[in-house]
Amino acid sequence: MEDYEKLGMKCGLEIHQQLDTHKLFCNCQSELRNEEPEFEIKRKLHAIAGETGDVDVAVKFEAGKDREFTYQGYSQNTCLVELDESPPEMINLESLKITLQVALLLNCEVFPATQIMRKTVIDGSNTSGFQRTVLIARNGFVETAYGRVGIDTVALEEDAARIIKQGDDKITYRLDRLGIPLIEIATAPDIKNPEQVKEVALHIGDILRACKVKRGIGTIRQDINISIKGHPRIEIKGFQEPKMMVVIAEKEIERQIKNIKEKNLIKEVRKANPDGTTSFLRPMPGAARMYPETDLPLLNISRDLINGIKANLPKLRSDIKEELKGHGLNDEMINLIVSENKLDELKELIQINSDSSLIAKMLVLWPKEISIKEKISLDEINKKLTLDVLEIILQAINNKKIQKYDVQAVLLDIVKGKSVNEAIKLEKQSNEDLEKEIIKIIKEKPGLNINAYMGLIMARFKGKVSGKEVIEMLNKYVKS
Repeated sequence: MEDYEKLGMKCGLEIHQQLDTHKLFCNCQSELRNEEPEFEIKRKLHAIAGETGDVDVAVKFEAGKDREFTYQGYSQNTCLVELDESPPEMINLESLKITLQVALLLNCEVFPATQIMRKTVIDGSNTSGFQRTVLIARNGFVETAYGRVGIDTVALEEDAARIIKQGDDKITYRLDRLGIPLIEIATAPDIKNPEQVKEVALHIGDILRACKVKRGIGTIRQDINISIKGHPRIEIKGFQEPKMMVVIAEKEIERQIKNIKEKNLIKEVRKANPDGTTSFLRPMPGAARMYPETDLPLLNISRDLINGIKANLPKLRSDIKEELKGHGLNDEMINLIVSENKLDELKELIQINSDSSLIAKMLVLWPKEISIKEKISLDEINKKLTLDVLEIILQAINNKKIQKYDVQAVLLDIVKGKSVNEAIKLEKQSNEDLEKEIIKIIKEKPGLNINAYMGLIMARFKGKVSGKEVIEMLNKYVKS
C-alpha cells in the first residue's frame, strides 16, 4: 500500500447533480424521452475568445475536429432557448432555492450578488457554444474521519445535451437534457488518500438526497482532480459509483509515479474506464473560456431568502436514521422507511398508536408482501391503503376491535375490495375449531417450538384468530 502522505497526494472532488425541477432558463419539462424526435437541426460551432481575450486550449482542441452536430428535440422539452434562437428567461427560482439548501448544509457562505457567466463549450453539447453557470456559494466544509475537507464553490448551471450517436466528424445530440438545472459542488484539494475520496462523496451524496434532486443512473456525475508531489493536476471524469473512486485514485497515483520516473508530465483531462484505468480525453481547460452572460442581469440573493431557507433545512438521512432508532426500529425497517420517504407518515401514525414497528410494517413491509403474493401493483395497493385508512385500523386496535395480529389480514381484505369498516369486522374462528387445528398441526409436525407452531397456525387462519388465544392453547400442548 502506498504512503499517500509521503507522496504528497492532493485530491478534490467535483460533483454534478441534476435537480428535480423544470429547466433552468425556461419553463420546459426536465425529462428524457425515448420516442422518435419531432424535429432535427444541424449546426457547426466555432472557437471564440473568453473574457481574457484568449482562446482556451481545450476550446482550440475541440475546434480542430471540425465536426457537424445534429440536434433532436421535442416540443414539450425544447423551446427557442435550447435552440439558441431566444434569450434565456430569468433563472428558475425553485432550483436556486434547492441550491441554497445544499450550500447551507455544506456550511458555505452565500454570495449576496453574483454574475451569471458563459463557459465556452464547443464539443457540440450546447447549441450556443457555451454553458450558462452561476456561482452561488463558497468557503464551506465537510468533516471526515481523516479531517476537514473544504468546499471551494457551489454553482448552479445548465446540463448539456446528451449524445445519441457519435462518429469521427458527426455527432447527434438530443436536446431533452439540455438546460436541466445542475448543481456543481467543488471541494478544495484537501483529500489525502483514496478512502477519503469515497467518504467525502458519500457525505455530499447524503446531503443531496435530503434535497429535491433527480434519482437514477445519469442524474449524478462525479469527477476527481488528483496529483502527487512533482506531477501536474489530472482531472478524471466519468464516475457513477463512489466505490470505484478508491480503485481509480489508487491506479492514477501508480500512473503518476511512473510518469514522474519517465518525465512524462502532462496536465490533462482523462476518462474513467470500467476497469479502474483512465484514458486521455482532452487538454486541461483554463480560465480563458469564461465570460459574462449578456442577456441576464446580476443575480441578487436576499438575506430574507437565505434566512427563510436556513430555518427550514431538510434533515440528512444519517440524522433521520438516528431519530428512528430512538423510536425502537431495527436497521432493516429504518432503511425501508428512509428509502421510501415514509418518515412523515410514520410520525403522524405514531401519534395514534405508539407501536412504531407495527406502523413501519403497515407502511413499507406488508404492502410489498401483498403486492408479490397477490400480483397487484404497489401503486394500486398504496391508493387503497391511504393514511386515513391506516389511521382507522390503528384506532380499531386502540379500541380493541381487532388485535395487532389481525392487521395484515385487514390490509389484504381492503386491497381485495372490502371497505375498511367491513375488513375490521373480521370473521373469527371458534375456539373449538382452533384447538382441533392446533392438535392436528402438532401431530403432523412434531418437535417444533412454540414460535414455529405459532407461525404455521397464524398463516393457516389469516387473521381469524388472535395471537393471544393461539399462545394460550399452544402452552397446553407444547412443552417449552
